[in-house]
Amino acid sequence: MDSLSNRCDDSISAASTSDVQDRLSALELRVQQQEDEITVLKAALADVLRRLAISEDHVASVRKSAPSKGQPSLREAISMSCITNGSTGSRKTSHSSSVSVARKETLSSAAKSGTEKKKEKPPGQKEKKEESHSNDQSPQTQASPSPQPSSQTLQTHRQTQESKSSTPAKSIKKSLTAEKPHSAWESSDDSRNKLLRVASTSKLISKVAKNADKHKDVIVSQAKMSTREKNSQEGEYIKMFMRGRPITMFIPSDVENYDDIRTELPPEKLKLEWVYGYRGRDCRANVYLLPTGEIVYFIASVVVLFNYEERTQRHYLGHTDCVKCLAVHPDKIRIATGQLAGVDKDGRPLQPHVRVWDSVSLVTLQVIGLGTFERGVGCLDFSKADSGTHLCVIDDSNEHMLTVWDWQRKSKIAEIKTTNEVVLAVEFHPTDANTIITCGKSHIFFWTWSGNSLSRKQGIFGKYEKPKFVQCLAFLGNGDVLTGDSGGIILIWGKTTVESTAGKGPKGVYQISRQIKAHDGSVFTLCQMRNGMLLTGGGKDRKIILWDHDLNPEREIEVPDQYGTIRAVAEGKADQFLVGTSRNFVLRGTFNDGFLVEVQGHTDELWGLASHPFKDLFLTCAQDRQVCMWNSVDHTLEWTRLLDEPGHCADFHPSGAVVAIGTHSGRWFVLDAETRDLVSIHTDGNEQLSVMRYSVDGTLLAVGSHDNFIYLYVVTENGRKYSRYGKCTGHSSYITHLDWSPDNKYIMSNSGDYEILYWDIPSGCKLIRNRSDCKDIDWTTYTCVLGFQVFGVWPEGSDGTDINALVRSHNRKVIAVADDFCKVHLFQYPCSKPKAPSHKYSAHSSHVTNVSFTHSDGHLISTGGKDMSIIQWKLVEKVTLPQNDIVVDIGATKVPIPASENAVQSPAPLPQPFNEMNQNESVTGSSPASLESNLEQSAEASEEQSEEQSEGSSLDPAEPGYEEPSNETSEEHSESTVTEEQQDNSPVS
Repeated sequence: MDSLSNRCDDSISAASTSDVQDRLSALELRVQQQEDEITVLKAALADVLRRLAISEDHVASVRKSAPSKGQPSLREAISMSCITNGSTGSRKTSHSSSVSVARKETLSSAAKSGTEKKKEKPPGQKEKKEESHSNDQSPQTQASPSPQPSSQTLQTHRQTQESKSSTPAKSIKKSLTAEKPHSAWESSDDSRNKLLRVASTSKLISKVAKNADKHKDVIVSQAKMSTREKNSQEGEYIKMFMRGRPITMFIPSDVENYDDIRTELPPEKLKLEWVYGYRGRDCRANVYLLPTGEIVYFIASVVVLFNYEERTQRHYLGHTDCVKCLAVHPDKIRIATGQLAGVDKDGRPLQPHVRVWDSVSLVTLQVIGLGTFERGVGCLDFSKADSGTHLCVIDDSNEHMLTVWDWQRKSKIAEIKTTNEVVLAVEFHPTDANTIITCGKSHIFFWTWSGNSLSRKQGIFGKYEKPKFVQCLAFLGNGDVLTGDSGGIILIWGKTTVESTAGKGPKGVYQISRQIKAHDGSVFTLCQMRNGMLLTGGGKDRKIILWDHDLNPEREIEVPDQYGTIRAVAEGKADQFLVGTSRNFVLRGTFNDGFLVEVQGHTDELWGLASHPFKDLFLTCAQDRQVCMWNSVDHTLEWTRLLDEPGHCADFHPSGAVVAIGTHSGRWFVLDAETRDLVSIHTDGNEQLSVMRYSVDGTLLAVGSHDNFIYLYVVTENGRKYSRYGKCTGHSSYITHLDWSPDNKYIMSNSGDYEILYWDIPSGCKLIRNRSDCKDIDWTTYTCVLGFQVFGVWPEGSDGTDINALVRSHNRKVIAVADDFCKVHLFQYPCSKPKAPSHKYSAHSSHVTNVSFTHSDGHLISTGGKDMSIIQWKLVEKVTLPQNDIVVDIGATKVPIPASENAVQSPAPLPQPFNEMNQNESVTGSSPASLESNLEQSAEASEEQSEEQSEGSSLDPAEPGYEEPSNETSEEHSESTVTEEQQDNSPVS
């Protein structure tokens, strides 16, 4: 009887214990669900606040832009005062040359720029920026309008000092648009002297040949000319030297005095609008869905937040080189991204580091690891058990150093060498705050973190086969560790308590408790879902498998072959999931409905770019043999086609019906722009084709080759029939760029040895010996990187490969330049003075290979080489409104609003007290220049943010990407004044 009662008690006790465990499990599940709901609510609230702030800013700007009386005169008076008190003087070209040139490694092959249609040339500028002399004037660059070739403008430039100080009304109009980039600090002695030290010498030498004793203030050329040159070339010319080689450029006839030419920053600026592409080929675990509905991923040096439902992008632009890894904080709002080391244009190292930033405001919260990491950041992870207080990072040094950071305090807590083998992943244990796990080639390490020390325990495979690579990590709800390896196996590692030797107490050891064959080929990624189930992504088999709570396979789907193998898997909305692939696709799919492409791009080096002559389309071609037609309005891919060979250059026929694509082997293809059907194939030589260019009426096609020849074709039937016309022979190096004259009679071409040659096409493609005969030709397009109208874009000490592409806008106002230092520049056109100022923009992380304006000049497209990115910039023009100095961006092709014009035409009385304009402004300086500076800083803060930050201006001087000020750009001016507080104003676009 007693034994029976004991058994009853045991069963009751077991039942009650089981019941308690079930209830505990249910409570834990509810707590987890509530935490998830709270996280989503926090993120949603943050997103709503962000949108409200944007909406309020928009409403405020609209209200302030309403015209009111009395204000225009105040704005004009301040502008006038700023101009008349300016301290910059006129500039002469220097003729000394002693500059240390930082050598760089780069592809020296230069690419052609996109096609443009001829537009009407605007009338010569009649407005001129005013200048005055101060007692401490220094011979620094005067940023004033570069002249259109007309005698009327030249007369304007020769105003006397008395007339300059009188400040006519016309100068005020110019100052409203062009004076913006200049800030008050330019007038200080210290800053000016610093600029002079940076730009004290020039490789560009002005040489003017004697011709009828026209001018006494020009520099007479000391260069010895050959007999042929003496006999055939007359007129004034400029000589510039590239790697010791002289390049002669003749001055057009309508330039009466070269020294009167001024160059300034263009009023137009660029704003990053869209990034095409994704880096999946050599990265992993870099696609996540945020609670705001945005997919976060990266390409080049940009982290993209893409809302696929609203078709919008936001961009974090804080990085100075390739972003390589990404981790999301447990609150799903903060993000950490790590970058590789780089080198700036002066050869200074850009240190690898981690940036922690807010995904709602895009504010940089912390920059970690400057001077600590070597080569780059390989992988990183936030802690989970302590709500993301800590961050662990593995760098790309030989020892693959593991560091643990209190990231909010920017303090390094612990550091240790991991292994000389490749490390692929690092993660904090979700419930054990003191455990960190790393894995990679032939290893998995379990690290115990205590204070400032880390101790390692190696995972023992025992009877299980040791894999070549342990690729990825995940965790089960009970704390067990999952690993996926290169053999297609999932291993479950459980922690056991083993009695150690006497006196040392219990010791935790992770041992393999189970093995599951999951995929053919490697298990490349593991994704723990919110409901406790597991997603795995395979490499070779391209399968995504859903596993239940007991790790039994439940559903599976195969990613189609054209998308490549799986690199990242993340949970999406509802039953959706996101997939990043090795062919740079981001897919959104379900097990029932298959996949939708959300992001795609090229998978190899990208050079070819062409804009459609009248539609919002552009075409790219790359070494991956893909030809892609993109829609610049919808930001979508219209079509793609695979060629037999890698494409390198392209151009649209003026009718828009066909596009010609040059390849690496000398073959070129003509495709129908609508149907992508092949129209014809031709071959010229057996070397790479570097430029394709149709004449303005589409009756001729010029093909520039690396065999030093330019091949000419007669084009008929709307671009569908081609017959060889001739061949231009005379270059001693490969062709890099060429342009047509409006009458189809002449071609200007550049080559790899810095020659500028001109060709007479109707006379049998003959070389024009007297190059001065072509100095007055108004070229239909301007893509040649060498020429009188554009030579000012070249940096000092250039080796000739620093500029890959150049393109003039259709309205002939600006020049866009693609350089070898990851930058896109915007110069004023024409640009005929050395070391001209430019706006600089960063987003690429490789040499920028090509640039092209869309047909309306509303956008600029730039392509990256090794980073395989396509970046679309919006061209905006700063138009000042009379009320409270609000600055509004409008499309560069649109007409300025009438309020601005009224402001220009009204008289300019003396300024009223400044506090009437904006009582919230705190202005301490009394000089008009400082008033103007404060106006600009307050009014343009939000608009300038993207551009300044894209150049690293969010960095303090100790951070990578910081540059000493020079006279190249106004953005570089602003960089010298950056403070620690400004660093927190994160990059945003």
